[in-house]
Amino acid sequence: MGFPSDFVWGAAAASYQIEGGAYEDGKGLSVWDMMCRQPDKIWEGNTGAVACDHYHRGREDARLMGELGLQAYRLSTCWPRVLPEGTGAVNPKGLAFYDELVDALLENGVQPWVTLFHWDYPYALFCRGGWLNRDSVDWFADYTGVIVDRLSDRVTHWMTQNEPQCYIGLGHQTGEHAPGLRLGFEEILLATHHSLLAHGKSVQVIRARAKTPPVVGAAPVGVVKMPATTLPEDVDAARTLMFSITGKDCWNNTWFADPVVLGNYPQDGLDLFAEEMPEIRDGDMATICQPLDFYGVNIYNGQVVRADQDGAAVVQGPDGPPLTTMTWRVSPESLYWGPRFLYERYKLPVVVTENGMANTDWVHLDGKVHDSQRIDFLTRYLRAYRRAIEDGVEGKGYFQWSIMDNFEWAHGYKQRFGLVYVDFATQQRIPKDSAYWYREVIASNGATIEQP
Repeated sequence: MGFPSDFVWGAAAASYQIEGGAYEDGKGLSVWDMMCRQPDKIWEGNTGAVACDHYHRGREDARLMGELGLQAYRLSTCWPRVLPEGTGAVNPKGLAFYDELVDALLENGVQPWVTLFHWDYPYALFCRGGWLNRDSVDWFADYTGVIVDRLSDRVTHWMTQNEPQCYIGLGHQTGEHAPGLRLGFEEILLATHHSLLAHGKSVQVIRARAKTPPVVGAAPVGVVKMPATTLPEDVDAARTLMFSITGKDCWNNTWFADPVVLGNYPQDGLDLFAEEMPEIRDGDMATICQPLDFYGVNIYNGQVVRADQDGAAVVQGPDGPPLTTMTWRVSPESLYWGPRFLYERYKLPVVVTENGMANTDWVHLDGKVHDSQRIDFLTRYLRAYRRAIEDGVEGKGYFQWSIMDNFEWAHGYKQRFGLVYVDFATQQRIPKDSAYWYREVIASNGATIEQP
């Protein structure tokens, strides 16, 4: 069977991680600009001020994506580049950048999939309370309207927000990411509720104002649990744990996805969070729960689960597991069980909106970048995803993270996820072995990853 004939093969990146131009052409500050100014927050004091200089090299990068055979590119728009104060006056140069980038992608046969928020929240709005302010719902809706009005004559695929578990959990609870806050759990739930409301209003704006029929989703983290065996009790234990809330943190699926798809917060979370719950006004859940066309999900790894003698889920794993340079476990089966369980629960077509690995990449003496580990990693994961599709999951696409090495948030430029190597001193782009391998995978619609 293999991948469906209309399967979409792409790669992804995010505005703050690649664009640079942080202080140019009227762009406003983001919370990540603020975070990078703080000592000891980012590895070796790195910043995204220049990053991959994509702001000046967008047309060149679009041409490279076309040469590498990408069918689609998942990009994000930078809110404060377009609206320097977060609301109000539009920055024409900032909006023109995305206008021209979309044209360049289409000229090179690459379909743009636009994510409206990938963490670079306007600093001006952060100073007005950010996600803790209920007005953030309307701020985000207004921003959505600006982007949709300008790009939707050519852009058909939209995602509202990327990984709320991260920008709320890491950004507002642990302080590892911008804006670097360490708030109480009551505030975490309030910010989450507002971001979910903002998602819902954004979907409403897209559907009301898009000039071409829109295809709409979001891109949350996939917190994946995998059964230790295919015995029914282990599968049930893994499924149950994957959709359970067990702690007062953001590392779960259901608190962020159930309201969006099913229209309600999960009962186990309501019970656990009873003392910290924010006000939920009449109509809030209806606003959050808008019809979606696909379930986007970012999956990198998963935890192995088995059932104990009472049927309860027990997380297990071998000592000394294979790890990427992020120290994330290499767990290809996460791209089988994650899409399968999510499809069973939410009954939406699945798009893997991020998957990839950080590796020890450098330019070899022959002038090339040989990353055989990444090729092996992606082969294993794609085989698992294909098996999920063959077992009935409606898988619609796959976006490798990332098209090029970039600013990896608090890790700075230490971690390299790209198919394309970037020499940050010279901005030279060198496609890695994996880029040429992926080109063949795309051209064959996945046939080249067949089992030997």
